[in-house]
Amino acid sequence: MLARCCATGHYRLRNHNKSDASMTRAARITDPSYELMDDHNGLSIIYRQHGFPCPLVRWHFHKEYELHLIIASSGKVFIGDYIGNFYPESLFLTGPNLPHNWISQVAEDEVVPKRDMLVNFTDELFDSAVPVFSELKALAPLLERAKYGIEFRCKHTIAQAMTLMQQIEEARGVARLGHFLILMEVLSACEDYQLLSGVTTPQLADEHSIDRTNRAVDYIFAHYGRELPLEEVADHLGMKPTYFSRVFKQATGRTFIEFVNRLRISKSCELLADGDKAVTDVCFESGFNNISNFNRRFQQLKGMTPSHYRRLAMQRLTEQNLA
Repeated sequence: MLARCCATGHYRLRNHNKSDASMTRAARITDPSYELMDDHNGLSIIYRQHGFPCPLVRWHFHKEYELHLIIASSGKVFIGDYIGNFYPESLFLTGPNLPHNWISQVAEDEVVPKRDMLVNFTDELFDSAVPVFSELKALAPLLERAKYGIEFRCKHTIAQAMTLMQQIEEARGVARLGHFLILMEVLSACEDYQLLSGVTTPQLADEHSIDRTNRAVDYIFAHYGRELPLEEVADHLGMKPTYFSRVFKQATGRTFIEFVNRLRISKSCELLADGDKAVTDVCFESGFNNISNFNRRFQQLKGMTPSHYRRLAMQRLTEQNLA
């Protein structure tokens, strides 16, 4: 069945057979969970790749844009209110806070080592750069379309995107950012695409709820470096602590303490990798108030001590410089 997207004039395929309906119910049995991407490590963009199965394969949303290239396997894609199929060399771009999920249809015991390549970036990247680099204004229509989710259909564009994403994976520094901007220009010039969701994020979910979650996350990011009780964040949002605790876990999939500790450990990894500060200084600058708790949390989340992590980070940096 073809359904016309009134906002765009494009048509999108809607499947209504029993298997799709059951998968829809399974995929959306709960509201989408909020994903915190705490691995920016001070960089403008994030490159990641996933296998399948993977814990990150779930109905979720995040504040970052996501460019998603399928490398292997076929299955069902869910973006906003859209349900469709994906195959190897399918390429999608989703906008901030637009719920999405890709479910590979494979045998029960089958493992796909590398299913997809992803590049994530935020509005802040372009908001801060456009006043200086006016050429970036040309990307505004692409970013606006991403609010609905885009599937790119041009084979030449997809081939270029795959090459550029591989270069992003391998490059560092300004060269990495350069490959990303070329990639965005290639996608912006593509005329063979399909807009997917008939509605944007505010129409899909409670806009107030999304705004509230983002405000809480922004406040935590601004104040994680000191003692930060749940009650303070709840008060900042004008909510009772018990209610805030419940809705925060529902939105992020983690308790407040788990969320804050993961963020602090992520920031401590940046400090350990980027400088020669003493582990004790890293501990306190990351927001922990005692070294034993810091070491314990770090071991739990990273599977090694902070000192071991620093040695590995320095070793990787040396290898990159010699390459």
